[in-house]
Amino acid sequence: MTLPNEQPLQKLQFYVTTSYPCGYLPNKLAQSLIATPQHLVNAEVYSSLIQQGFRRSGKFAYRPHCEHCQACIPVRLIVKDFTPNRSQKRAFKQHQSLVATIHTVTFKEEHLKLYTAYQQARHADAAKPEQEADIDEAEQYESFLCQTNVESVMVEFRQDETLKMVSVIDIVQDGISAVYTFYDASDAKASYGTYNVIWQTIWAKTLGLPYLYLGYWIQDSKKMAYKQNYQPLEKLIDGHWVFI
Repeated sequence: MTLPNEQPLQKLQFYVTTSYPCGYLPNKLAQSLIATPQHLVNAEVYSSLIQQGFRRSGKFAYRPHCEHCQACIPVRLIVKDFTPNRSQKRAFKQHQSLVATIHTVTFKEEHLKLYTAYQQARHADAAKPEQEADIDEAEQYESFLCQTNVESVMVEFRQDETLKMVSVIDIVQDGISAVYTFYDASDAKASYGTYNVIWQTIWAKTLGLPYLYLGYWIQDSKKMAYKQNYQPLEKLIDGHWVFI
């Protein structure tokens, strides 16, 4: 993978992390390319980085940089051409009574409680990087989702005042980026994730932005392969965005 070399990225430096267990593919080691220094990764710079496949975790901007694997493929949805399929329309209709409110990014105990329950229900088996192994849940959550140096919001979704879902979203020059969404996983009949993607496409349209960045598509990972269900989808290959 080539290093970013365009303006306004000239002042940045990039380093590759040591290997850590991959959280998506079993028995694999992963590495990341990190943009530094953090204080230079502002909203303008991050808008350029995300177009080159970077993502954000807290104040870190990174992209996969694995020596023997290129399974993580950046993808973005073209929102003006997106039409939900039948099952997606059904999921959106199912949760239309949810009330969404947009807030600044901040730490709330209510959010942490929902996040912790979601992690236990959906990602209890995920391998964590060694450097995160000794960080407690609250500290990990705060550094991951409550710290940002770009333009970010938190969106709460409530059902009769009860918190059901939270999304952290970055706003970049040519779209919005779905950083992370967690929700009440106790209702087996709910389709909060599908509803949320459609909600974000609608919000992107209201902002006049063409893309919804969905992070990385990993064909062999059940947790990430679902993204191909949203079309038309573009993937970043060799520095160029092309249709899947």
